[in-house]
Amino acid sequence: MDNAATNQYIPDYTVTPGEVLEYELELRSMSKSELAKRTGLTEKHIIAIIKGKGTVIITPETAIKLERALGMPVEYWLNLEAHYQETRARLAEEAKLEKGLDWLKRIPVSAMTQMGWLQKHKDKKQQLEEVLRFFGIASVDQWAGIWPKVAVAYRQHNKHEIYAEAVSAWLRRGELQAAAIQCEPYSKSAFRAVLDEIRSLTAESDPAQFVPAMQQRCAAAGVAVVFVPCLPKTGVSGATRWVNPDKAIIQLSLRYKTNDHLWFTFFHEAGHILLHGKKELFIEGANGLNEEKEIQANAFAEQELLSRKAFNAFACQPRFTKVSIRRFAKEIGIAPGIVVGQLQHKGLLPTTHCNDLKVRYQWNHK
Repeated sequence: MDNAATNQYIPDYTVTPGEVLEYELELRSMSKSELAKRTGLTEKHIIAIIKGKGTVIITPETAIKLERALGMPVEYWLNLEAHYQETRARLAEEAKLEKGLDWLKRIPVSAMTQMGWLQKHKDKKQQLEEVLRFFGIASVDQWAGIWPKVAVAYRQHNKHEIYAEAVSAWLRRGELQAAAIQCEPYSKSAFRAVLDEIRSLTAESDPAQFVPAMQQRCAAAGVAVVFVPCLPKTGVSGATRWVNPDKAIIQLSLRYKTNDHLWFTFFHEAGHILLHGKKELFIEGANGLNEEKEIQANAFAEQELLSRKAFNAFACQPRFTKVSIRRFAKEIGIAPGIVVGQLQHKGLLPTTHCNDLKVRYQWNHK
């Protein structure tokens, strides 16, 4: 361990170049007006340096004049000024970090460190700096400017305690993962065709098989699909947004951990991409913003997964069994769990029935 580094003394106060200059003048019994005459600087300028206020600093030109008048090297004055400015900036930043500690409490740091998103620090200010680096912002002041729609989405009443800051951390993780996915420029027609191919993947129960396949197909159409575990105080199952006009992100959390919810959420988000604008952010779990568009995305997902005509014909029977559900699912080429989920959602099947037909997923954070 480098003891020199660990034992380094960092002052919590500043000594201004003006204080040093004033001390040197006293040693020489030299007045400010005499120094002004010797340097060619105005007395007002020298007083401003001594008071250490305003924008008056010791420039290289001023340092040369002081060297000639007082016999103290240019480097001395410039180093003094540089050290003062650095210390002042650091102390100002410390004050900003102190103000940001309340904001830090609303970030699920423990969960994020457990999943390897952040490094854990005992010092709260160091932890705050780590979180700011994660978000890619200089200070807490920039957070609201980067994530304004997140704050708005959770401003209304929600039956669960939701922190917009935690939601933004979840979104940021998806943004970082999506940046690593190379995508072709977005093509609406290509993405529409890809969805028909992806629908057949719903019958596959192993994420190790269907996740890479859906990511590859969507990337070829300009859409990055990322899976990010749900953080505490978020309550989100999915989100859609655009990085730029040529690249969209579909982010899934597996909040409910069953295949019916996963696939419905995916096709719901795909509906937002195909049906709605490229400047909007859609978060599943927010409080009814863009309600009409949410209804449209729901209808799109239902139609994509279960043809309305075929499902309505199947839903007419008085009783549903596991055998009949499996048979119908096989006929239309999707997973039985998705049929169960839709029957339950529409009140045609009790939520306690046939849940063993659903596939459950577990996150592996290793």
